[in-house]
Amino acid sequence: MAYSAGFTPHPKVSYANAAPTGTGSEAEYLEIALVEQRDPGELRARLDASMPTGLDIIDAVEVRTPDFSDRLEASEWELLLPGVAPGEAARAVEAFLGAETVEVERQTKKGLRTFDARAAVTSLTSAEASAETGGDGPVDEPCAILRLVVRHLTPAVRPDDVLSGLRATADLAPPVPAAVTRLAQGPLDEETGTVTDPLAPDRDAPLVATAPGGSA
Repeated sequence: MAYSAGFTPHPKVSYANAAPTGTGSEAEYLEIALVEQRDPGELRARLDASMPTGLDIIDAVEVRTPDFSDRLEASEWELLLPGVAPGEAARAVEAFLGAETVEVERQTKKGLRTFDARAAVTSLTSAEASAETGGDGPVDEPCAILRLVVRHLTPAVRPDDVLSGLRATADLAPPVPAAVTRLAQGPLDEETGTVTDPLAPDRDAPLVATAPGGSA
C-alpha cells in the first residue's frame, strides 16, 4: 500500500459515500493506492482473507478512469418493516409517490433542517416479506418490505427520511425500527430507474501502464 509523504505518513485510502449509522450495506466502495501494479483478483483475495467474518471483499478493479465518487449518483435500499401489513405499506407508498412534495425535518450539525424527501426518490415499491426476501420473524406477524431507489442530492435523503415521509403522508408508523440495508449504489439509469455498476467504466477502459496503481 502507498503512503503519503511528510512527518506522519498515512495510507492512501479514500472511502466513498459511506452508509448512515445503524444501517447495513452490501455496496461500499473504497480506493487504495499501491506502490506497484498488482493483479486485482489477487488483491481482492488477500484483502478478503484479512477481513473479519461477515465483511467480504467481492470485487476489485484497477482504476483507469477519473472521478469514481461522481458515479455514485443513487442508492438502492431494502427496508424490512416487522409488524406492518403489506397492504398498509402499499397504501402508504401510493400516498407518498402521489404527493408532489413531502417535507420532513432532520437534526443536522447546522440545526433542524426541513427538506423535500419526495424529490430524491426515483422508485419505491412494497411487498410482503418472506424467507426469500429477508423476513425471518414469526410467521404469524405481518411484515412488509420496501425497495427504494434514491438520488444522492444535497442535503442527502436517507431511508429514515423516507420513513418520516411515509408517516407524514399516510400515518405509517412501524411498531419497531426498520431493518435497513443498502443493496447497491452507482450510476442511475434514467430510463429504467435502476442503479448500475460504478466499476464498469474501469473494467471497460483500455489498460494503460502507469506509475503506482490503485484499485477500487
